[in-house]
Amino acid sequence: MRRALDLAAVAADAGEVPVGAVVTLGDEIIAEARNAMRGNLDPTAHAEMVAIRHAAMRLGRPRLDGCTLWVTLEPCAMCAAAIALARFEALRFGAEDPKGGGVVHGARIFSQPTCHHRPDVLGGIGEDEAAGQLKAFFEARRT
Repeated sequence: MRRALDLAAVAADAGEVPVGAVVTLGDEIIAEARNAMRGNLDPTAHAEMVAIRHAAMRLGRPRLDGCTLWVTLEPCAMCAAAIALARFEALRFGAEDPKGGGVVHGARIFSQPTCHHRPDVLGGIGEDEAAGQLKAFFEARRT
């Protein structure tokens, strides 16, 4: 999670919402990304989506069985659906997202009967730092 938090800080410095994501296979980082929606002019360039694409390319397969996704913020519904489709073994996230989350809030993608794969989910890892990054980012935008 430390690397994901560092990537979130890089995103904030670039004017992006501070979210970072890392894909691991065992103890090895195989992909990492930060939010890049503004810079890429791509509404789907969430940190999770970019990291998933990089991991699939690196492994040469569309399914990421055995991999863990570490992300600083609870994934939205789009990202949660991609996590299920990629067949991640586990999802670890920092701060919950009551407004835009799709895992423990909102759509609760993994709880839907149409969801064919449910990763092991654990939230709250690095939560204080992740939430602090988000709070500082949005407070700076309001002043």
